[in-house]
Amino acid sequence: MRDWLIQLRKEKKLTQQQIAKGAHIDRAYYAQIESGTRNPSMAVAAQIASFLNINTSLFFTEHLSEPFTVALRNSPIIVAHCDLDLRYTWMFNPHPDFNTDIVIGKRDDELDHNDGTLALMEIKRQVIESNKSIREYVAFPLSDGLITYDVFAQPIYNDLKKIIGAATVSTELLT
Repeated sequence: MRDWLIQLRKEKKLTQQQIAKGAHIDRAYYAQIESGTRNPSMAVAAQIASFLNINTSLFFTEHLSEPFTVALRNSPIIVAHCDLDLRYTWMFNPHPDFNTDIVIGKRDDELDHNDGTLALMEIKRQVIESNKSIREYVAFPLSDGLITYDVFAQPIYNDLKKIIGAATVSTELLT
């Protein structure tokens, strides 16, 4: 089951038929993709991702390269992408307070409103506006206390070299 896809569809108040039409595929095929009984081809995943404004790799996260997954899973490192509206389009290895199925399509201030989330949004906004990488420390109040991350953010470009969002790598610092 691709719960994140179902959740995103419902949040956008779309039907399976609307997404299938927007992605130029059959509704029954889309339903199978959503339920996890079929995997989309790269082309179909790209069509759905384009319509929903998400990163295509979300469909294949479970197939990420083994070394990458093993090295980063349960590490103090979070990797994420957002679009120009600062809405998450992909996330890997979030803090336990956050569920990847819920964060996709949301901004940081919609997930939690605190000085840390506002600072992270400002970093991403500056990266997008300046077209330059930024590195800063940001502290977040989380369930296991105030945690500071070393956040590195850089622009993301499409094939035409147009900026389409920001990528962040956040590493938890020991205090």
